[in-house]
Amino acid sequence: MRVELLGTGGYFANDRRHTACVLFPEIGLIFDAGSALYRAYGRSTDGTFRIFLTHAHLDHIVGLPVLLVPLLRGELTQVTLYGSAETLAAVQSHLLETRLFPVPIPFRYEPILPTGTLKLDEAHMLSWQPLPSHPGGSIAYRLDQTIGQTRTSVSYVTDTQVDGSYSEFIRNSDLLIHECNFADSLAELAAISGHSTASDVGRLAATTGVRKLVVVHVDACSEADDPIGLPDIQAHFPDVTLGADGMVIDL
Repeated sequence: MRVELLGTGGYFANDRRHTACVLFPEIGLIFDAGSALYRAYGRSTDGTFRIFLTHAHLDHIVGLPVLLVPLLRGELTQVTLYGSAETLAAVQSHLLETRLFPVPIPFRYEPILPTGTLKLDEAHMLSWQPLPSHPGGSIAYRLDQTIGQTRTSVSYVTDTQVDGSYSEFIRNSDLLIHECNFADSLAELAAISGHSTASDVGRLAATTGVRKLVVVHVDACSEADDPIGLPDIQAHFPDVTLGADGMVIDL
């Protein structure tokens, strides 16, 4: 399974990191549509994308208008947006409202229940559950690929505090892509905004049996090599990587 991190930054783009977007190029699956979505241009193998949104905050949906021209040109034949009914309504009535974006985009909209599963094809099963601790809520996704006797799993968790509500959901993932918006020193701000801190993410990975941890949605106010304090994560879970735009992970 190939995973490509198109955008790894926090709530706004900076010169080093665009906002949330993860591409699975072999199956045309995308998690979130932040400012990095333009990097998926020309990457569909069959003219379609399935985009699963965690929630409707701007840093997770602002890239959607970039798909207008590929759709109108026929370079993409179908783009389906999945998310809660509230998230999809916000995309349609706010982001794509004619006073903000004047040309209708022919997306297909598929609302999902708070918890569920979807068989994408013979080898891939997607499941999801709510994340309640972020203002307005968010959704965690897990992709399981089964080929022969081999199962590979990737969990994507962003915009949440580490609150214990999804520990079983991510358990034994081969790869956990998890937000880490703040260093430990900013724990109070993390609590106010519903985000995670470094040590909490490290403890979570250590207690849920995941094989590899990649942290994303990092502090957008910093363009430092390490804006969140990797040693504080490594104290609990050594196999952690700070996600970078353009990073490719093969499992």
